[in-house]
Amino acid sequence: MCTFTASKEKMMSKRYTITAALPYTNGPIHIGHLAGVYVPADIYARYKRLTGNDVAFICGSDEHGVPITIKAKKEGVTPQQIVDRYHKIIKDSFEDFGITFDNYSRTSAKIHHDTASEFFKTLYDKNEFVEEVSEQLYDAEANQFLADRFVIGTCPKCGNEESYGDQCEKCGTSHNATDLINPKSAITGNVPTLKETKHWFLPLNKHEQFLKDWILEGHKKDWKPNVYGQVKSWIDDGLRPRAVTRDLDWGIPVPVPGGEGKVLYVWFDAPIGYISATKEWAAREGKDWEPYWKDEDTKLVHFIGKDNIVFHCIIFPAMLKAEGSYILPDNVPANEFLNLEGNKLSTSKNWAVWLPEYLQDFPNKQDVLRYALTANAPETKDNDFTWKDFQARNNNELVAIFGNFINRVVVLTNKYYNGIVPKPGEYSSVDEETLAAINAYPSVIESSLERYRFREASQELMNLARLGNKYLADEEPWKLVKTDEERTKTIMFVALQIASALAILSEPFLPFTSAKLKSILAFNNLAEAQNWTDVSSNEILLPIDHQIGKGELLFSKIEDKEIQAQLDKLEASKKANEAANKVVEPQKDTITYDDFTKLDMRVGTILEAEKMPKAKKLLVLKVDTGIDVRTIVSGIAESFTAEEVVGKKVTVLVNLAPRKLRGVESEGMILMTETPEGKLVFVNPDQAGATNGLTIS
Repeated sequence: MCTFTASKEKMMSKRYTITAALPYTNGPIHIGHLAGVYVPADIYARYKRLTGNDVAFICGSDEHGVPITIKAKKEGVTPQQIVDRYHKIIKDSFEDFGITFDNYSRTSAKIHHDTASEFFKTLYDKNEFVEEVSEQLYDAEANQFLADRFVIGTCPKCGNEESYGDQCEKCGTSHNATDLINPKSAITGNVPTLKETKHWFLPLNKHEQFLKDWILEGHKKDWKPNVYGQVKSWIDDGLRPRAVTRDLDWGIPVPVPGGEGKVLYVWFDAPIGYISATKEWAAREGKDWEPYWKDEDTKLVHFIGKDNIVFHCIIFPAMLKAEGSYILPDNVPANEFLNLEGNKLSTSKNWAVWLPEYLQDFPNKQDVLRYALTANAPETKDNDFTWKDFQARNNNELVAIFGNFINRVVVLTNKYYNGIVPKPGEYSSVDEETLAAINAYPSVIESSLERYRFREASQELMNLARLGNKYLADEEPWKLVKTDEERTKTIMFVALQIASALAILSEPFLPFTSAKLKSILAFNNLAEAQNWTDVSSNEILLPIDHQIGKGELLFSKIEDKEIQAQLDKLEASKKANEAANKVVEPQKDTITYDDFTKLDMRVGTILEAEKMPKAKKLLVLKVDTGIDVRTIVSGIAESFTAEEVVGKKVTVLVNLAPRKLRGVESEGMILMTETPEGKLVFVNPDQAGATNGLTIS
């Protein structure tokens, strides 16, 4: 028989500084941000707190940089108005979604300006910068140097023709604006010139050996392969000095002589935002901030997306090393990108699921999105979010497995024992095995979380719910209650322990569900609070005679119509974007009336039609023109099937010289046009509403 101990083991506490990438305040948060950074970071921070550790979970709004100024220019407002608006939207949506930052700050705060300026001056005074006059891209019409997102051109590494001046979003390569091929100003569209300007550079080449030793030797086995591989590629290519100042008027002024009219490069000041946000939090909580950044016993972990790997694994560590008093990150578990319905997420094309809109469309379903994004997290490769998978994760797993088990346990406990935990009798071997499995789950989940395998950890949690369902299905207390009341009490006691374990272990993954389940199980009435280690220590989680509450559904099904509404929203965005970016063919050269009269156009009827073999666009038609029946090859197969065009009246250009297409002689052309929506239609006497110009097919 299992014996349960009543003692509470003292948990070993360790200090953790956990950072999540600072989001740009030029738009709201979408599911790509959540899956890549904020959900895994929050799971990890919650888990570390639950296991008794001292945690500082830090983030904040990144309010400098070119994207902010571009947004402000487009809207005709100041950069400060942009960051104030989106800082509130982002901060509020994080809170509503249950992300438990210990401090969410902003880089426009005075404490950040002071911290970043002090950091720069420390490196400046230590001669850690190289001061250079170099030629930079300049837009004479805009009277402005073109830093970062102010210039677009061809990536020198992958050939992407829409690479930014600081980074290519297609291949992830970070570079300088002058590295771009065929650069153009994002302000005026002009081809920029080169103009001399002075800047300060961080000589990454000086720190190359340190980075090789620290990363390539020290973290080869414990960093994720995608992170290690990208960093190794950068180092193997040879590191070069990187400018840490910019010719801009929005940002933190360069705080040394000669820095007038210049600001700190956003990727110099942004990671310092982690430090300033920690200072802000510590001052508010009456703590000392320095141990969280300068004590070697502290574990520093950066959660980021793959486009930020270079900055967090090479540039920021080089900055910290140069300063000399800071610890270095223990791990940087960067995720890959999340796609949406088979296409890359795009804020400019509105191809995204925005967090504020999700919270409005699916109230009280924060955990459903957390679970769907975790179960499909892009941990080692880009993954695809689909609304159908989201629905299936909710209906087939959260509702049918997790929710179903809890509902049965709570309902039966209330039905048989008025909600009072029964006293168990002698345990069977199945009971012993089940209780032992419960005890094992914390270490199983911990093993996955310590390796930053959040997908795996979420499925282990679901396996605990599966264990509960199987236990009830096999033991069938609803049948035994009629013949063996004592055995039924034991079964229900064990089932209630599984439910309690789920309430505790689900908190990092499903915090709202965990809180609701703890309320149902009346955890607040327990003599001692139950925690993570209690699940693994053979302790009774819900004691005998404890009164639980009434049952209520943890999850509800998501109907097809709700999913269709989201798909319709995406389709509307797609059509709106296509319409906005539709290229209208320019008017062709002017012809004379005599030229036009040479065209012999007749109304004909399509008698037969078949697909041209091995041709994607071609149909072979037999057309009665009124003067004869002739063969015409038409490039309309992507818009019409052979069956649906038979019997159609069409306008035919009959006096066109015959031409062989794939071995078939075509004796004319079918006249087509497009509707304003871009749909290809026939030109015939009954046709109306086609206004986008004539197409000859």
